[in-house]
Amino acid sequence: MDLLEVKNLDFYYGSQKALADVTLNIRRNAITSLIGPSGCGKTTLLRCFNRMHDLYPGNRYAGEIRLQGRNILSKNEDLINLRSSVGMVFQKPTPFPMSVFDNIAYGPRLKGQRNLSFLREKVEKALRQAALWEEVKDRLKENAGGLSGGQQQRLSIARTLAVDPEVILFDESTSALDPISSQKIEDLMTELKKDVTIVAVTHNMQQAARVSDYTALMYLGSLVEYDETEIIFTRPQKKMTEEYVLGRFG
Repeated sequence: MDLLEVKNLDFYYGSQKALADVTLNIRRNAITSLIGPSGCGKTTLLRCFNRMHDLYPGNRYAGEIRLQGRNILSKNEDLINLRSSVGMVFQKPTPFPMSVFDNIAYGPRLKGQRNLSFLREKVEKALRQAALWEEVKDRLKENAGGLSGGQQQRLSIARTLAVDPEVILFDESTSALDPISSQKIEDLMTELKKDVTIVAVTHNMQQAARVSDYTALMYLGSLVEYDETEIIFTRPQKKMTEEYVLGRFG
């Protein structure tokens, strides 16, 4: 079943067209990877899903992105609620300059939650979901900046989970991590898809092949091919897809 439906999406940075007529459906409770060479539009597409582009003036969309049937590109869309439903984990870990506990409780508090017992349960649940609880349960009052890079990235994931998102966007979220930390994030993504839908931008072909259920190849702002990951990597329909996954360009 599809959770996100992208229909004839164009996106402009000012007068520059960055996405052209992109149409694809994102499956619920699956991991979809967006791949392609630098500057191909994959991160631009990813940031359309929670309208991060709206933070900068002059950007505009055309077409539709439907989340469970509603067009999130509508002028009436509540962007705070949208970004709770569609969370994002960035390339570099982004802990807030506060305690581990307060990092995770930040989102629920922003939504008006003040009950300390509820917040404690929410923090523990999110940290367990992010496979971090056992490592930090005795450090909840410590500044999150003292955690390792891999721990900080899982903290960022836990902070996203604390507001019960339907979708989590991963933007090159393992590229700044060592191999062991990267493996933990990959394992976590596979576990999380039971509860949320994941869309991930990656330059790592091996990672896309390992963790993704579906893969989309982007090139020059257009969607080249989109299918089950096994098909994309073993029997793609387009010559460009074959050449990219074989490392012949990009």
